[in-house]
Amino acid sequence: MPNSGKKVAPYGSWASPLKADLVAASTNAYTEAKLASDGSVYFLERRPSEKGRHVIVRLKSNGQIEEITRFGFNTRNRVHEYGGGSFVVADDYVFFSNFSDQLVYRVDLKSKSTPTPITSVPQIFYADFSYDSRRNRIICVREDHTVKGEAVNSIASLDPEGKEDPNILLSGNDFYSTARLSPDGTRIVWLTWNHPNLPFFSSEIWIGDVSADGMIRNERKIAGGPDESIAEPRWSPENIVYFASDKSNWWNIYRFNGSDVEPVCETSAEFASPHWVFGLSSYAFVSERKIVCQYSRDGRSHLAFIDTNSGDLRNIETPFSEIDYVDAKDESVVFLAGSPTMSDKLVRLDLNSENFEVIYPKQELKISDAYLSRPESISFPTSNGLMAYGLFYAPKNENYQGPKDNPPPLIVVSHGGPTSSTHSSLNLEIQFWTSRGFGVLDVNYGGSTGYGREYRKRLIGQWGIVDVDDCVNGAMFLTREKRADESKLVIRGGSAGGYTTLCALTFRKAFKSGASYYGISDLETFVSDTHKFESRYLEILVGPYPQMREVYRRRSAINYLDDISAPVIFFQGLDDKVVPPNQAESMFEALKKKGLPTAYVPFEGEQHGFRQAKNLIRALEAELYFYSRVFGFETAEKIRPVKIENLLEVVN
Repeated sequence: MPNSGKKVAPYGSWASPLKADLVAASTNAYTEAKLASDGSVYFLERRPSEKGRHVIVRLKSNGQIEEITRFGFNTRNRVHEYGGGSFVVADDYVFFSNFSDQLVYRVDLKSKSTPTPITSVPQIFYADFSYDSRRNRIICVREDHTVKGEAVNSIASLDPEGKEDPNILLSGNDFYSTARLSPDGTRIVWLTWNHPNLPFFSSEIWIGDVSADGMIRNERKIAGGPDESIAEPRWSPENIVYFASDKSNWWNIYRFNGSDVEPVCETSAEFASPHWVFGLSSYAFVSERKIVCQYSRDGRSHLAFIDTNSGDLRNIETPFSEIDYVDAKDESVVFLAGSPTMSDKLVRLDLNSENFEVIYPKQELKISDAYLSRPESISFPTSNGLMAYGLFYAPKNENYQGPKDNPPPLIVVSHGGPTSSTHSSLNLEIQFWTSRGFGVLDVNYGGSTGYGREYRKRLIGQWGIVDVDDCVNGAMFLTREKRADESKLVIRGGSAGGYTTLCALTFRKAFKSGASYYGISDLETFVSDTHKFESRYLEILVGPYPQMREVYRRRSAINYLDDISAPVIFFQGLDDKVVPPNQAESMFEALKKKGLPTAYVPFEGEQHGFRQAKNLIRALEAELYFYSRVFGFETAEKIRPVKIENLLEVVN
């Protein structure tokens, strides 16, 4: 029966207070939270309103907010192209990478003077900073692009005043990460791996002694190998190395006691996440006997304490479903957290009372809960007798309902990575769709993180098959449940999710339209035209090239245009180095030539992932406009049209 007081209107046409500009304004992202000895919290804030600039913000213990990097500086690096670990606080200074020139700068916190560079070669990138107070130097990852061929990665030290040349401490392997000194300054630990591995499939942890001259001696491996991923090495206050390893199938916490590796806390949960960016922090030491950590189980984050002697895990009740960037000092813990009704915020935990306080930003979203759809965790049968997972959001708008006995259209979201995962924090981009009458299924397809190593391994050699099957089977599950209209199924995704989107539209017939954000259409082009970090990724996901060239061709949508029959819109940053624009442009031109409805929306000044508010707004509105023309409904708001090729052939 119709709900009293609600207007019956076609799905997609509902008027919503969640406008695209509000969504863009809410996409300020916070990362790299760090506690300082004076009680201040430092973190990075990404601001779409300032063309996606990343700003180092200091939240003082008295609540005062201070911007450390003034306008004109963008704290972001290009090591591995994804960056991360872009700044470090060292006594009265902050050191950071600046995106435009990739130089490392120093800021004097006392004088607040203009940042001054301590490196001079823009073609050499730096990331993952830590401070060696005993020797007054910055230790970091160095990526040298001045050489011919592939960039050279190493661990290096920088002079904080920039008077001396960088000093190479470790080299010879393809990749390095997370070099951390022991509290007494006598030893150092680091992660390393070589092609064709990626750190979330295979990596090693090494330890070495730091000699009087600051160089590293007596290097030895303590864990890791072909079938083990190591993450987040940390030193305890008493100079014992801790780290996460997935050798039990789950990223659990272990330690090296000087001769052997022993488990600290063994349970079916993930205490780390994939190393796509530097600077991740899933746990921190409160004391020698106590760790505060976040762990993921069944697609949800939990906060807990670990007793390092007994291994006992004690949960801390929180209202949060996503927790990240955990740091601790003295009687405080800070972390970033979100929930289905709260976008990510900076939170402080008092260790004595175990009370929480949201410390930044303080303001709340001024949108009624009556427009917010809560995620429902679902599992569904998929290929080979297995189960897959996702978050389903039903349409929700207090003023509207759809036509009687008519299920809503469904947008299936394929996340990027593909070794990544979706999350349940309030995402206004999803709410943009649900408040207009779309259902949304955010799929954690096989290969996603959060369900153990074996689930992650489902995608090995099967990219373009397992992920596509899971997206299709998730959609079919909801249509069988009468929660989605089989004639109005849409798939959208960015980067690797864009690849899955294009494969699903080409090799399956379930979806009636789609949106590819900087997605891969030609695996052969991608394998020879991407950056170092992912240059051998496809050997794992697909197989060795060119030996398996035919498989690459079979899984590339560009080669099977006769099989695609659904309208597609493409969005692309023209400065993208991860998935270059030629991928989207080739597919768009081919679909246009074939006569399929298609549109292409390029953005100047955008890289891999859009950061500027005006472009975020344009992309979201253009996608809605595209679906309105394809499915024949009128949008509640007036939207600047997108040029859609071959449109008249499908509009009713």
